[in-house]
Amino acid sequence: MQTTVVREQELSQVKSHIKKERRQLLIRRFLSNKLAVTGSVIIVIILLFTFVGPLLASYDPYELEAKQRLLEPSDAHVFGTDNYGRDLFSRVAYGAKVSIGVGFFVAIITSILGMIIGLYAAYYRSLDNILMRLCDGLMAFPAILLAIAIMAALGPRVENVIIALSIVFTPYVARTVRSSALVIKEQTYIEALKAQGAGATRIIWVNIAPNVISPLVVQATFIFADSIITEAALSFLGAGIPAPAPSWGNLLYDGKMVIFNAWWMTVFPGIAIMLTVFGLNLFGDGLRDLLDPHNNKAKK
Repeated sequence: MQTTVVREQELSQVKSHIKKERRQLLIRRFLSNKLAVTGSVIIVIILLFTFVGPLLASYDPYELEAKQRLLEPSDAHVFGTDNYGRDLFSRVAYGAKVSIGVGFFVAIITSILGMIIGLYAAYYRSLDNILMRLCDGLMAFPAILLAIAIMAALGPRVENVIIALSIVFTPYVARTVRSSALVIKEQTYIEALKAQGAGATRIIWVNIAPNVISPLVVQATFIFADSIITEAALSFLGAGIPAPAPSWGNLLYDGKMVIFNAWWMTVFPGIAIMLTVFGLNLFGDGLRDLLDPHNNKAKK
């Protein structure tokens, strides 16, 4: 008995040591990946601005001051004021919560729905034709046009923007998950589980689902970035977040009429969108290189 206990303790220590080595290896690989590190730094800066910016803002983003309209950047108004006299720094800071919040929730919702659709489409051939044809039908429309059509039906609200963008981008995630799940489904151990009488639900969620997490996470980062751009485009066209809510797209919409007289109204929100999307895309590319060894071998 004592020998068995000692062996179990040794085995437990070996397992914990292996896990520790894997974590350290993953950290070293991450730190050696310049794309992932650069993207992470930019994302952290944007997130700090999102949470700390509203605390640093000295003005109410909704407060109108006609006498202060279209003031250039100064000590009193770091980013200047808009065409209604509202402090632009406050609106960019508060708008970060709206735009990044929309992108975050869309990425989460599309990941969940896309994973469910992709897994069941890959496992059941009868569902595959139905679900994938629906996805193909949605993907046939340009993302912005489909989002505008859905928003026209639902109405301009933040919640409806999230719903519309989730419908638009879910097929892309479902396609990614399905392609990975189809490869895993043909593995020998999956056939062995079926022969042993394992249920479909167990195989899908215990044996296949964990193996599609890596491509799913990478795809989610790109969906995050695309959602921010599409939300900005919708708001810029007047079909997104309703005014006077401060989103980066709304700020661009307000600045387009005075772009030659008040450059700051489009430059600062544009920089915020550009940096956020740039950081997410760099992080996504780096994460893909980190999690996909075949991709690394191909590059070498």
